[in-house]
Amino acid sequence: MKERKEVLDYGMTFPDVYIDTPFRDTNWVLLRCKGSRRAFAWTYEREGHIWVNVKADPQWRDFWRNAYSSVLPGYHQNKEHWNSIILDGTVPDQDIRRMIAESYDLVRALR
Repeated sequence: MKERKEVLDYGMTFPDVYIDTPFRDTNWVLLRCKGSRRAFAWTYEREGHIWVNVKADPQWRDFWRNAYSSVLPGYHQNKEHWNSIILDGTVPDQDIRRMIAESYDLVRALR
């Protein structure tokens, strides 16, 4: 995955999800769960790449950060609970999908 559309299309495959642009800055496009309105993926362009912020289980947070240099503590979010994925082609698509799915599961559990 290297494009925002790929992330949004994948996120929309989960039940009860919608796309939101809640800020005056249209660079930020979120995937949210209906009902709770909690976001599980925040997409934005930064430093020439699309980035995706995902909620991470503390047991996996550091694993992903150590596995890939393009997975960093969450940009503009709680670094303990969120990771940022830089879509620069270095993180395999299946791992990006797994992190997005895990974020969805964590956010859905907070209802």
